Amino acid sequence: MDLLSSTATATSSCGLANYAALLPFFVSHLPRRRPPRVVLVGNSALSWQEAKTTVRGTRRSFTFLLLNAFVAFSPSLADAPPLTLERYTDEAEGFTLLKPSAWPKLEKAGATVLFEEGNGSNNIGVVVSPVRLSSLKDFGTPDFVAGKLIQAERRKESTKYVELISAAERIGHGGLPVYEFEYMVDSSRGGMKRIFSSAFIDSKKLYLLNISYSDRPENPLDLNIRSALEQILHSFNKIYMP
Repeated sequence: MDLLSSTATATSSCGLANYAALLPFFVSHLPRRRPPRVVLVGNSALSWQEAKTTVRGTRRSFTFLLLNAFVAFSPSLADAPPLTLERYTDEAEGFTLLKPSAWPKLEKAGATVLFEEGNGSNNIGVVVSPVRLSSLKDFGTPDFVAGKLIQAERRKESTKYVELISAAERIGHGGLPVYEFEYMVDSSRGGMKRIFSSAFIDSKKLYLLNISYSDRPENPLDLNIRSALEQILHSFNKIYMP
């Protein structure tokens, strides 16, 4: 069984807890360790106006590192509460983003930080891991990464349907290339979900943001909620160092 197959199988059963052991070619080591009104409080979103050659094994492992982080936070179905955004900054890991102020921070194995709606139906997670690459551009374009991500998602037994909506690149602090993805997935584990994801590499650490929100046909994602989720997506960045 190759790395892709073995990782997909393990991801379905163990989530993020053992992802480092499944990515030996990419990870150098793992540290121990709806219509609602959208209001932005605290600091405003950081400006997002303000990055192919790798071995095949590294590309495969990178794809599944993305997949592990993007699909591990699996929500159930529920109505969305009003969203009020506030900034969260992790000084130790060097990243910042907006988050719903009413969503508490929870502990989950393998997640650097996890914020979850009160009933657990929707969530935002960040994973930070050491890597061998210096930039996402060393791995491939946004379209290339998105293709690998969707391909891997389709191989999961729990996935019934998946559709890529968009793949884009923006420039983060210090000219840092940040990739952003949006896709729809219907799975036996969480039903229909809208996924917003973002990734960047800084100082040979891979930063992954995953936003998972219920988007059922009978209760589709509200435009105001979508706007708030996009603010969160675009706010994900390394800490600005003037």
